[in-house]
Amino acid sequence: MLEKVLIVEDEVHARTGLTELVGSWGYRAECAADGVEGLEKAVEWAPAIVVTDLKMPRMDGMELLRKIGDLPQRIAVVMLTAQGSIESAVEAMRMGAYDYIPKPVDPVRLKTILQNASRQREADVEMEVTRRQVRDTGVLGPLVGNSPQMREVFALIERVAPSNVSVLVTGESGTGKELVARALHDLSARRLKPFVAVNCAAIPETLIESEIFGHEKGAFTGALERRAGCFELAEEGTLLLDEIGEMPAATQAKLLRVLEDRKLRRLGSKVETPVDVRVVAATNKDPEEAVANGELRGDLYYRLNVFNIKMPPLREHLMDVSSIAEKMIDDMNERHHCTVAGLKDSLMQRLESYKWPGNVRELRNTIERAVIMAGTGMLGVEHLPQHFGEPGFAPPPTSGVHAAVTATGRAADAAAAASREVQRYLDDQNTVRVEVGTTVNEAERQLILKTLSSTHNNKTKAAEILGISSKTLQNKLKEYSNSATE
Repeated sequence: MLEKVLIVEDEVHARTGLTELVGSWGYRAECAADGVEGLEKAVEWAPAIVVTDLKMPRMDGMELLRKIGDLPQRIAVVMLTAQGSIESAVEAMRMGAYDYIPKPVDPVRLKTILQNASRQREADVEMEVTRRQVRDTGVLGPLVGNSPQMREVFALIERVAPSNVSVLVTGESGTGKELVARALHDLSARRLKPFVAVNCAAIPETLIESEIFGHEKGAFTGALERRAGCFELAEEGTLLLDEIGEMPAATQAKLLRVLEDRKLRRLGSKVETPVDVRVVAATNKDPEEAVANGELRGDLYYRLNVFNIKMPPLREHLMDVSSIAEKMIDDMNERHHCTVAGLKDSLMQRLESYKWPGNVRELRNTIERAVIMAGTGMLGVEHLPQHFGEPGFAPPPTSGVHAAVTATGRAADAAAAASREVQRYLDDQNTVRVEVGTTVNEAERQLILKTLSSTHNNKTKAAEILGISSKTLQNKLKEYSNSATE
């Protein structure tokens, strides 16, 4: 059945033109001259989508949005706003509008919004199944938890996922901000399209604009061909901009324009390309403090912070540790071909009494290590790192066991990071000690050889621990053997 679309616009020519345009796309289109008439038709005709002007006599678009939100049927509201009234558009989306479009209306953008809103109605059916799953199991996509803190996060995700609104996810490192972005994507009409995640802190300042917006051939030295940026790669899907506060100021200004105009210009291009991407930004900093310090543009923060989801640190919802750990065991069993059955009570008590400075990421690394150490049966305290939870205990690095291996080729800071990685990994009788200043290649060599020793020369398990393929491990060992004979 064709979707019903109601156009609410007080200017007669705009109203007639939009109604005819929407009808030409195959929708069943009706119109109303103001908010009062629009509300009456919304009740009687039950449209799937309402496209309404913001400024109207008798009842404006904001009031109409509020009253439509009180109706029993779910209606997607798209707000028409005057150029330059971004504040009104942001406020409308905070109140529950699906999206907004500035006047004069760009037909291509309007058609895209209507198509997305129509797809979202199909996703809403799946959302009801998801809500029941959350109530029954405390699981929302990749997120797990039954605590009041996580229930609040789930409620916010369920509320905002169906819209096209930008979301800012805040919280300490390791709390699961990317998992929130993935849940937003999976519960939206964009779920069958790409999910692209970009860590703004990991891209050199000289390359970040090209990585995000793309470039044309010859745009700069080394640009040998046209390259699509992350926005284009995420077309019709979701783009996660992690550590947004690390993005250079000039790139932030360009990002703001793309968010407002839904068009981008590749480096070296004179042509603007329309983009249909939902942006989720994340930061482990206090965003208002970042704005005050000049690290984050205030106008960009305002535009991104249409909806905020704050992830709580794990120490504030320790009651979720057991359910999170059990889910992780299932994942690790499949990844590492193990058959661990669960956790002993003594281990669970230790895990729930620890404060987890590295949050869920640290818990994941701890469980992964324990699963690999045990291989089968029940996990116990004996599978934890030595001195776990004791005063002065240094938690394993939250970046993962294989960070030192992938650090090859980076500068001195990477060498220091690799040294720290090696120094902390396997904090037991097999501890590796590497001084800061050791080359990355040497740190990598020591890590590989010590890991191989800890697995009693089991190359398959060593490769799994290191996060590399067996072929890569074999090549590295051959390289070390050749070096020793030279």
